[in-house]
Amino acid sequence: MSDHSNPCFTVREAEADDAARIDAFVRAHPAGTPFHLSGWGRAITRACGHKAHVLIAEDGDAALVGILPLTEIRHFLFGKALAASGFAVGGGLLAQSALAEKQLTDAAIALAGRCGIDSIELRGGPLPDAWHVDGSTYLGFSRELAGDDEAELLAIPRKQRAEVRKALGFDLQVETGSAKADRDAHFEVYAESVRNLGTPVFPKKLFAAVLDEFGDEADILTIRHQGRAIASVLSLYWNGSVMPYWGGGTADARSWRANDLMYYALMCHARANKGAKRFDFGRSKVGTGPAAFKKNWGFEGLPLAYAKYGAVRDINPLSPKYRLQIAVWQKLPLWLANRAGPILARGLG
Repeated sequence: MSDHSNPCFTVREAEADDAARIDAFVRAHPAGTPFHLSGWGRAITRACGHKAHVLIAEDGDAALVGILPLTEIRHFLFGKALAASGFAVGGGLLAQSALAEKQLTDAAIALAGRCGIDSIELRGGPLPDAWHVDGSTYLGFSRELAGDDEAELLAIPRKQRAEVRKALGFDLQVETGSAKADRDAHFEVYAESVRNLGTPVFPKKLFAAVLDEFGDEADILTIRHQGRAIASVLSLYWNGSVMPYWGGGTADARSWRANDLMYYALMCHARANKGAKRFDFGRSKVGTGPAAFKKNWGFEGLPLAYAKYGAVRDINPLSPKYRLQIAVWQKLPLWLANRAGPILARGLG
């Protein structure tokens, strides 16, 4: 047995046959997220071509005491970085001690050097003091779900509840699933939504790969009007929480209050069919419309802290240097935005 009063950890890069024990460690750790799971890295590699690295720390008995999943991002416009985790709002260090965290951090810096990369991004978890820490850009929003559909409706603040009631009075249909029809509808809606915001859409393969990897722990909820999809969201289910992750609406969604119905319907679906007890509304940038929208639903925004080592990539669409590009992108024909978008969006992980 190793001497745990003076532990000596070994840090190495995980191999394929470590995946099951990594996932078991993530699911058992109170700070684990779906973005720490090996399936998240596999989905990104399969869909976007980015190499996934997972650093693991083991004690003298070869038991896992910490992990750090890293996505090796290389892009002609947005530069190079090791991101923990790529295309995620969370991730970062997951360990049982400060020593394991330190050794994993040191190993990440060494890995970046071997890869010829001068930037590391940790999106949550313990953050090294010496790194550049940003705790003022993003807010996270979450709250407990109510006990039934009516209670859920009454838990929504009055003005927003009125919008949901309007949506419930329209001829709108709610569908859930992860079959091809669900995936096609989601991509069509999401692609139009992000084009209208002036940002490139992620590859359709990414959504498919995540759904394939997560199985029953992910699905799509779509709102239709007269058979046409006008709002859709791909959600993850994790430790009793539902996380609406990639969602949006078409230009017609606003008049039908489709986005309002979508999130209310997801709350009800997640509680009734997935056993969820908490709604994690995800992150939004401080001072933006999405942050205000979530506050209207009664969610309190709590600061999220991220850390960066070395060169700092500027991939924030609110950056002044992207203002012109966003304005141009909003005017692109949808077919062109959908063709060019995934090439650019691969670098925004």
